[in-house]
Amino acid sequence: MPWPLRDGRPASLHRAGGGDPVDCHSLLRTATTVKAMRRDDTVVLTEQQRLVRNSIRDVCESFDAAYWRECDAEERYPHAFVDELADHGWFGALIPDEYGGAGMTTEEVVVMMEEIAACGGGFSAAQAIHGAIYNSVPLVTYGSEELKSELLPDVSAGDVSIQAFGLTEPNAGSDSTSIETRAVRDDDEYVIDGQKIWTSRVDVSDYVLLMARTTPKADVEKRTRGISMFLVDLEDAFDQGALEIERIEKTASRGVHAFEMWLEGLRVPAEALVGEEGNGFYQMLDGLNEERLVIAAECIGLGEAAIDAAADYAAEREVFGRPIGANQAIQHPLAEAHARVQAAKQLVYSTASVVSGSDGEDDATDVGARANMSKFLAADAAYEAADTAVQTHGGFGVAREYDVERYFREARLTRLVPITQELALNYVGEKVLGLPRSY
Repeated sequence: MPWPLRDGRPASLHRAGGGDPVDCHSLLRTATTVKAMRRDDTVVLTEQQRLVRNSIRDVCESFDAAYWRECDAEERYPHAFVDELADHGWFGALIPDEYGGAGMTTEEVVVMMEEIAACGGGFSAAQAIHGAIYNSVPLVTYGSEELKSELLPDVSAGDVSIQAFGLTEPNAGSDSTSIETRAVRDDDEYVIDGQKIWTSRVDVSDYVLLMARTTPKADVEKRTRGISMFLVDLEDAFDQGALEIERIEKTASRGVHAFEMWLEGLRVPAEALVGEEGNGFYQMLDGLNEERLVIAAECIGLGEAAIDAAADYAAEREVFGRPIGANQAIQHPLAEAHARVQAAKQLVYSTASVVSGSDGEDDATDVGARANMSKFLAADAAYEAADTAVQTHGGFGVAREYDVERYFREARLTRLVPITQELALNYVGEKVLGLPRSY
């Protein structure tokens, strides 16, 4: 399986010309030694997963909690951290090796994103690069060979980023089939008009994957038809004067900016269409389960970061002559939060193994149920962990000089994105329990 790392960059563990994978014990022995962490592995990791974990930890050691605190306080995108990952080829994690990528699977990416969140950066750190990794997946699967050969090597090398994904609209949130942005064919171009909201990382991206209706909803037999996917060059869109953006002020993940977008008369070449016209919704859904799993892993990492911070504080803070962590009123909630985070982690990792080992014949409903339950449980566990961490800190739990208030804000966000907890339960209720559709 193509995989990282060589000289700090994702590379292949296969010998040139094929053959058996190289024994990576020697690579593990030479990996940078990382400081001992409170959380022990509660899941069995493959050697590839351990190598990813150790490599990411090595990168994250250069970016301490103070760095992430400042990024949040100053609402500053973590350019140095993202550039470090990009320069070492991590943007190509899910891109096949023939296009310069690492050819990893979801089984490795969940480790990567959990570790990034757990390092102290929290959900914001993971979200800073999430789009750069996952927005390339539709291009790998549905893009033309010309597009893949021209663009993906640059993405893999970190020279080009596709950080933004434009789907949500003011009148189409969870009901994404109701988007109103239109793309009309005009000879060898499409003309796009519409509005998007909550589109993240537009300010740090070269391209945006944009969803638009090429056939009005009223004219299709099935509401999921008639939606198409386009790869839009942002610099060209601004140069045309056809795109305006406005940043949305928010309380969580303040360093990763979200925008409202207005598109008026935007002309893109016909080659900007990704896949087949009218099938964009299905192309988007194709990798949805895997992406939800990775979001769940980011929640796990956030929960672990919160518990680590709270346990450290409880061991050091003294009241009435002894550490507050000696009191069961402090100790038990932290232990329970830890247990819940690790329980959710079991489902996330076991589902990632199922997805990565799939031969295409697995029951999609089963994988979908696992992915939705993983996201639901992980987001709830992260929220409880962050809330417990704030409570452990007492009044200091809302002080900006401590990290737990930031973790709490981020944990609340995870219950909303990329799918609400209620919609995850809707899926399980309908698809698993066989109950009537409730929405």
